[in-house]
Amino acid sequence: MPQSVHVIPLVTIEEMQRHYASSATNTPQGAIFRAKTTNAVITAYRSGKVLFQGKAPELEANKWVSDSISALSGKSNSRQATNAKHPYSPPKTLFGHSHIGSDEAGTGDYFGPITVACVYVKEDQIAALKQIGVQDSKNLTDTTIKKLSKKILNQDITYSLLVLRNEKYNALKASGWSQGKMKAMLHHHTINNVLQKINSSYEGILIDQFCEPSLYNKYIASEKAKIANKTYFMTKAESYSIAVAAASIIARTSFLNEMDELSDKLKITLPKGASNHVDKAIAKIMNEKGKDILNTCAKTHFVNTTKAEKYL
Repeated sequence: MPQSVHVIPLVTIEEMQRHYASSATNTPQGAIFRAKTTNAVITAYRSGKVLFQGKAPELEANKWVSDSISALSGKSNSRQATNAKHPYSPPKTLFGHSHIGSDEAGTGDYFGPITVACVYVKEDQIAALKQIGVQDSKNLTDTTIKKLSKKILNQDITYSLLVLRNEKYNALKASGWSQGKMKAMLHHHTINNVLQKINSSYEGILIDQFCEPSLYNKYIASEKAKIANKTYFMTKAESYSIAVAAASIIARTSFLNEMDELSDKLKITLPKGASNHVDKAIAKIMNEKGKDILNTCAKTHFVNTTKAEKYL
């Protein structure tokens, strides 16, 4: 059986796991996920190695590995591939100067929309944002995030926020869009919105990296769009860039507000994430309101939709 093995950055593997959620099969020990498509069976391991095997493994692999390094070549290992710099790595001078940052929320949550925010931070605003507590949102509680979002917007910050609600999300997925393409286009539009609002100079644009830059370019090119000049990508960018950190907080606050509204509408507290608590909530909703209602509040291609059936 034809097969190939590639070393792929973990951030891309996470995107792959979401992309193949509807095709997931039993995951072997030591693996992150396994999925089966018409081209191949894909098995991703915690080491960063991804095995593609089947009738056309390279057709499936080429969707993800244009910038990765083949594990069979012996030229690299997973740690080197994950940490390797690429042409879109930001200059160190970016973080201390005026720059634009974008980040998203809700991509790994079964319930709720995807929200993407883009923020332009001037050099003379950096200290003030740090003083009010802007930092990596992953280190903050949801209550703190909501409070910080209000403080950020009181700083006369230029920003753009887009919300991709579930009905539109599911329609795009049904038409063949991957979640990665949705995110890429949301980032692209929010960045363009901010660029149209500002007249000042900036050191660069930093996107919290959710896929390889080449794949991002492929996604937006498919919609006849081009990447903006001085655009950079970096994993865990919110830990380094105050603009990305602010964008993350705004996007997260929007996601939380959307979840509150959906919970009120359905009269059930919707859990975040994609755990078995989510499966039980799905079953409760289907029992009380029918399966079709999920299209208005959930990313229905997630494997949770199928897993919830055991609680019916």
